[in-house]
Amino acid sequence: MALPEPHRRRLHTTNALERLNRELHRRTRVAGLFPNEASLLRLVSAIAAEISEEQETGRIYLNPESE
Repeated sequence: MALPEPHRRRLHTTNALERLNRELHRRTRVAGLFPNEASLLRLVSAIAAEISEEQETGRIYLNPESE
């Protein structure tokens, strides 16, 4: 609880995980059947990397200057 209040609010939410799960579900549903486990893992890894890159280069989730 030593963090500023805006940071605590963001850390207590699961919005980022829910967004990732929705995106994974949406994209794997489009593909339908996968020939093997490796192909599914490649798709999920690519999606997770894409979302991670968007979050890293997008707006700041936890602004260190905010108090």
